[in-house]
Amino acid sequence: MEYLKRIADRELELRLEAFGAVQIKGPKWCGKTTTAEMHANSVIKMQDPDTREGYLAAARTKPSLLLKGETPRLIDEWQVAPILWDAVRNAVDERQAKGQFILTGSTVIDDSEILHTGTGRISRMSMYPMSLYESRESNGKISLKELFDNKGLDIDGTGSDISIEELIFMACRGGWPASLHDMSDTARLLIAKDYVDIVCSDDISKVDKTQRNPALARLIIRSYARNLCTLAKKTSMLADISAEMEGTSMKTFDDYISALKKLFVIEDIPAWCPAIRSATVIRSGDKRCFTDPSIAAAAIGTSPQNLELDLKTFGFIFECLCIRDLKAYSQALGGKVSYYHDRYGLEADAVLHLDDGRYALIECKLGSRDIEEGARHLIELTDLIKEKNRTGIQMQLRLPDLLIVLTGGNMAYTREDGVKVIPIGCLKD
Repeated sequence: MEYLKRIADRELELRLEAFGAVQIKGPKWCGKTTTAEMHANSVIKMQDPDTREGYLAAARTKPSLLLKGETPRLIDEWQVAPILWDAVRNAVDERQAKGQFILTGSTVIDDSEILHTGTGRISRMSMYPMSLYESRESNGKISLKELFDNKGLDIDGTGSDISIEELIFMACRGGWPASLHDMSDTARLLIAKDYVDIVCSDDISKVDKTQRNPALARLIIRSYARNLCTLAKKTSMLADISAEMEGTSMKTFDDYISALKKLFVIEDIPAWCPAIRSATVIRSGDKRCFTDPSIAAAAIGTSPQNLELDLKTFGFIFECLCIRDLKAYSQALGGKVSYYHDRYGLEADAVLHLDDGRYALIECKLGSRDIEEGARHLIELTDLIKEKNRTGIQMQLRLPDLLIVLTGGNMAYTREDGVKVIPIGCLKD
């Protein structure tokens, strides 16, 4: 199958130019190894059953043996032998050369398993499931980077050909590269379902060699899916789970959540807490989110056909899709995604911060009827920041550089109040 270029390709090239080694982290099946192979001149796969035992023996006795080969040398699933991290760091120091190694892995390991963080030698980058632009479904007529660089960019009339029905299918299918192979739509939907099955039955126990109950893992993922993109408290999710599996403690719940985060299944969104209201007013808990919207659809056992009749539920899944794409598109700009919500109901579904201080307030609204509400929230939040700057004696807060409502609609335009309404099917990096 043709390799579809990833946004991560450019970032990997840049980091290989600047550092001795690069670690690519992210969920399994998101394409880390395939992308890394496009940039590597030699490859060693630690989980290859034909060579695994030999590799592990070498790692125990003399790990530097596994580092020999043309560079950049890819070490796939390096965390199988954590000592390789320190071996790579040492090799980078000795060789005094850039672009020596690429490390890929689908789990986070405990820092106690490595001796040195690798700072200055091993650069870390994240990779996500494919955005709609990477899967060639967004036409990419509106660039997020260009919007930040040119606030007056004319987007009026820019159109997307993606229908709501197609968007629902894309969210349920997810951004897994394997789901883009030549197969039936029914087969494409099985990828995400199988992903959830394997996480629950195998990966959640293998991640840190701790036996866990697959049924409980599935209940926890399902509870997360039911509370997707909300500020649901852990106590309420635990109550939901305990209704079906009595005796589940908060300690056990936290343990499973930690394992799912190590596997990059769960990726909660932190709160943005600017000094514009009392700290007791602004919600500071994490927003519940998955690394890909298809995980939620698979976990609750829904289908595109069911979601076409339940657009309220799909609205939350749509927000998860938008957050996934925003993370991918802003990667080269050092983008970080948070959210804003206060007890007065003022909110921004996403706050996209760039590493140079610029930021955008973003609402995700599936249909045209909700655009007005989303735009009003963004204007009110901007006005609140202006008022705080006018009356406050503390450090002035930067005003948002962009106000955006991302929609599942078909036409982009700029409102009279300056809010840009953009179909997710038009956006790119």
